Amino acid sequence: MKYLARIAALAGLAIAVWLVWHSDARAVLALLRTAGAGLVLAGVAHVLPMLANARNWQLLIRGPVRPNLFAMFRLVWIRESINGLLPVARVGGEVVTFRMMRKWGIRAAPAISSLVVDIQLTLISQMLFALAAIGYLIAHAGSSAWHLAARLGGGIAVLSVLLAGFLLVQRASPFARVSKLFNRMTSGKFRSLVGESVRIDRSISELWHQPGVIVRYLAIWQSLQCVATALELWLALHFLGNQASFLQAVVLESLIQALSSVAFFVPGALGIQEGGFLLIGTGLGLDPQTCLALAGARRFRDIIVFLPGLLAWQAAEWRDKWRDKRCDKRRGAEDLVADEDGA
Repeated sequence: MKYLARIAALAGLAIAVWLVWHSDARAVLALLRTAGAGLVLAGVAHVLPMLANARNWQLLIRGPVRPNLFAMFRLVWIRESINGLLPVARVGGEVVTFRMMRKWGIRAAPAISSLVVDIQLTLISQMLFALAAIGYLIAHAGSSAWHLAARLGGGIAVLSVLLAGFLLVQRASPFARVSKLFNRMTSGKFRSLVGESVRIDRSISELWHQPGVIVRYLAIWQSLQCVATALELWLALHFLGNQASFLQAVVLESLIQALSSVAFFVPGALGIQEGGFLLIGTGLGLDPQTCLALAGARRFRDIIVFLPGLLAWQAAEWRDKWRDKRCDKRRGAEDLVADEDGA
């Protein structure tokens, strides 16, 4: 699997380089130079959708320990940074943030259930926004949009199948079934895991039976997240010298997000994202050089926002290890004093 991710990354990088070169690399670089520091502002604007994501994820965490908004923002930042820059098939960030939540005292069931339902609801919202975006293309981009809509519809169909499979597996109580299987295979050594797995499945089911939470997540915070990410894209277009409307930015962002989710196995959606900007952007009337410069601006965003996120993750890991070592030394010293007192 590790080698497949590397191969996919190299293939995607080759496609991205070929697209830029084929579309006049000098013109693309000239646009990026013209935008200059404006791309920094557009990249930093990604803080806004991360805040919205932090709030909607916070809604899904149930239990006695519930992180504040700043702590949730840290989780979102680290999760997006890992999934966006590392070859982890878009799940490595979830694994790391689960470990962080456990260290903060959040129980396994509410932590895992919040992650699972967050992924499911994100896929649902991406699919809905993508369908609305395809409808906009058909209504406003002329007869040529039908061909583009058909090609994009294939990706949406794949996303729908993934989501349907995800939901069907969930209804079968997968965590409990797998843990019970391991428990039988090991003659009862995983008995404690069975109980925790049952609690995880129950916690996921309980979240889905709270319509108020689901509606607020999709209708308010996920919509705000989509709009805020489109604002980031619209700012980049503005600094690249293009006067596209904000609605066009929303359409472009909605379809790019859906394509990136379909291509989750490609690290950083290399090549997929560049091809998506080129395909969808030209369908919206943008020239190829602007489309690829916009893809470059998105990569620049990844560097200035996600690279510090990886450093923040490593700093947190180092701090936890240092704290654990101090606790071990303190316990060792206390045990030594207790032994001396006993003697």
